[in-house]
Amino acid sequence: MKIVIVGNGKVGFSLAEHLVKESHDLTIVDMQEEPLRKASDILDIMSVKGNGVSSSTLKEAGAEYADLLVAATSSDEVNMVCCSTAKHLGAKCTIARIRNPEYTMGISELKKTMGIDMVINPENASATEIARWLRFPSAANIETFCRGRVELMGFRLQAKDFMVGKPLYALSDQVKKLSLLFCAIERDSEVFIPDGAFVPKENDKLYVIGRPSSLDQFFRLLGRYCPKVKDVFIVGGGKISLYLTTILEKMKMRTKIVELSPERCRQISEQLNHTMVICGDGTDQELLNEERLASSDAFVALTDRDEDNLILSLYAMQLGIPKVITKSNRQNYAGIARAVGLDSIISPKSITVSQILQLVRGMENSEGSVMTTLYRIADGLAEAMEFSVGSHTKHLGVALKDLTLKKGILLAVIMRNGEIIIPEGNSSIQEGDSVIVIARDHHLLNLNDIYADDDEDFPITGGLT
Repeated sequence: MKIVIVGNGKVGFSLAEHLVKESHDLTIVDMQEEPLRKASDILDIMSVKGNGVSSSTLKEAGAEYADLLVAATSSDEVNMVCCSTAKHLGAKCTIARIRNPEYTMGISELKKTMGIDMVINPENASATEIARWLRFPSAANIETFCRGRVELMGFRLQAKDFMVGKPLYALSDQVKKLSLLFCAIERDSEVFIPDGAFVPKENDKLYVIGRPSSLDQFFRLLGRYCPKVKDVFIVGGGKISLYLTTILEKMKMRTKIVELSPERCRQISEQLNHTMVICGDGTDQELLNEERLASSDAFVALTDRDEDNLILSLYAMQLGIPKVITKSNRQNYAGIARAVGLDSIISPKSITVSQILQLVRGMENSEGSVMTTLYRIADGLAEAMEFSVGSHTKHLGVALKDLTLKKGILLAVIMRNGEIIIPEGNSSIQEGDSVIVIARDHHLLNLNDIYADDDEDFPITGGLT
């Protein structure tokens, strides 16, 4: 596909990195010469220096022939105008990054009048994900599928957990009866798709997928069930904090925000009626102690500096706060955070990239099954995808025991007529199903891509089967 990215900041560059790996024809546009040189040298892609709003700049970048144009500059207004201009030039599809809460209410009208096919709001998406983590604090991260009927959770194994040192097939009948599947394990920067003989170890990060009620019971059996979060302490009063606190107020959670800027504090106070806003330095230990940080059920570090977020989160963890969530857009910092026990890392950049990759793969897939959801898990080493099964999908009605999958792929869940099915050998895929697949080292476009050649042999299911 011919793709033009306008804006070579963190999001633009990270998106280009992933799209290059999937062999797309990329051109990146930016007004600054240094970021363009970096993209050209590292990624070996075309670059155009200029203003993305300008028709001449977009023509030079090939926007009139583009299958997709992504406007990801730091300005919402520039992104909107850029998409509108590109659409008039002939771009088939446009995506705009729009972050200002003031535009949220009228987003449908904006899309219609300005020729924007998709709007991405990283801050709003991040806030939604954080709220989900606060709803279920036992998990390090949670992803949802099938309109909330299926959840995928990741958690770190501790020495006392009954799963440590035992093969999955040896787990108790209480666990085996639950509607869930152990679908991936992250260990020492590697990801494994486990089968029944896999033996989990202490400090592994295990990903489990299934019905929310079954996951809830599993965490109770594991002894990891935490009381509901009632008090949330947030440092940083940016856009994510505003979106998040709006959600938390509806969830009846008490929220306290510490923000350095008096003007920003005033703005937040005017928009949130049930949130305590404290004007002060969130990195000041004395202030945090005065505001009784240690008595909070959850702490969320959302400053503009990843370094501050990391240090603040470590301090909160030291105080024994049950749930600590850290914002970090830098991949290397996220790795450091996880190495010291901070597993709940939110990255607006990564969320944006995943959303765009999902659209790109859907555009490439002209027939067969349609990808409806894409999450990158285990630090991006694996992907969890939901597909809608169509008439062009292969092997409809064929028992899974009679098929083979490519190595590193797990068919995790089938949803049929609202029923959640954890696949077994006699299970089959039927038209109209929703299917969730976990993949390592594969960039899947279509459900048909999961099947192996005749000479490959890999079990269809994993986990407890």
